[in-house]
Amino acid sequence: MANELINRRHESDQPSADAYYPRPTKPSFSSVTRPMRYMLREQRLIFVLVGIAIATLAFSIFPRSSSTRSTPYSDPFSGYGIKPEESYVLSLQAQRRPSIEYMSRIGSTGGKIPLGLKRKGLRVVVTGGAGFVGSHLVDRLIERGDTVIVVDNFFTGSKENVMHHFGNPNFELIRHDVVEPILLEVDQIYHLACPASPVHYKFNPVKTIKTNVVGTLNMLGLAKRVGARFLLTSTSEVYGDPLQHPQVETYWGNVNPIGVRSCYDEGKRTAETLAMDYHRGANVEVRIARIFNTYGPRMCIDDGRVVSNFVAQALRKEPLTVYGDGKQTRSFQFVSDLVEGLMRLMEGEHVGPFNLGNPGEFTMLELAKVVQETIDPNAKIEFRPNTEDDPHKRKPDITKAKELLGWEPKVSLRQGLPLMVKDFRQRVFGDRKEGSSATETTTKTTSA
Repeated sequence: MANELINRRHESDQPSADAYYPRPTKPSFSSVTRPMRYMLREQRLIFVLVGIAIATLAFSIFPRSSSTRSTPYSDPFSGYGIKPEESYVLSLQAQRRPSIEYMSRIGSTGGKIPLGLKRKGLRVVVTGGAGFVGSHLVDRLIERGDTVIVVDNFFTGSKENVMHHFGNPNFELIRHDVVEPILLEVDQIYHLACPASPVHYKFNPVKTIKTNVVGTLNMLGLAKRVGARFLLTSTSEVYGDPLQHPQVETYWGNVNPIGVRSCYDEGKRTAETLAMDYHRGANVEVRIARIFNTYGPRMCIDDGRVVSNFVAQALRKEPLTVYGDGKQTRSFQFVSDLVEGLMRLMEGEHVGPFNLGNPGEFTMLELAKVVQETIDPNAKIEFRPNTEDDPHKRKPDITKAKELLGWEPKVSLRQGLPLMVKDFRQRVFGDRKEGSSATETTTKTTSA
């Protein structure tokens, strides 16, 4: 009995196979890494101090540009009787600069590029780029390395003026009327689109004023959307029949608002108004050029302007037509001088308007004599009644352009006229030779 009780007690002391015992716990990972984490946590301040020291050293070696430094505001208009709040607004307007995107494209202010760096080409649209002045401007822009888009409806322009650029990957020609909107991604807009000679702008006066107003409105809208700089080619006709001589940019003009030339004169005046309103109200970068009489190769032969009229008539052995008494005065600039002025105005920082013309003044009779000397001394002069609203005097004051743009014309009338005559002679006599050869062929065929 005793032995049986001892055996049972022994069996009860043995562990049961079904009994659950938890596994012995091992030291946790956190308990192992706790000293390392403690050490890092306690030395975190050291790493922060090291980072601050490195940042301070970097900023001391590579200082920030002056454009990002905050400078205390100083009142440049103090002492002129202007209120502080008005002075602050004027200061902000005076400090207005072109957009960073635009400046990054042209390289630096005024288009100047540091020595050794190649200028990054711009995307430029030239409305009326197939015309007389526009095609010469396109030549200069392509030569400079820009990508040029010509927009023209060919009312007075011609594909022949830009045909030599066909095949150039930096040149694009779009047949389009600026009276209709157009969407383009460009950096600069030269707005030249508008018939400029009396014969052409009187042909459809309603279309002329629509081009000046609606066309300018469309191109200003494009400039606003894409952030492009906009240059408007206005005209000396905004002065009308001037009572001030020579004409300065501050002169408001003497224009007949209901005359036969009003579609052009008042149209350009309205275009200037639109440009300035977009500049003041929408911060569009605008430039305004008032162009005086211009001549040179690629002018339309029969466009009614006095220089082209005289040259074409002298080459054709026709009398030189002088309207009125011939004492009206004009100033004539060669097209290359004008293009240089337009490009300087676009790349400069002044809105304008700027007179771009040659201050050398000629009467119509004096111009006729120069044409006689250049082409045919025996050419006759024929007087006809003067046209309506024809200005009696026209001479630009270019002091502003000289001082702010560093521009003045270089080519005199006697230097530039032979270049124009050479171009006209090739076109006039070329047509005649083709006509005469065709006549001879027809005669031979008939006689045979």
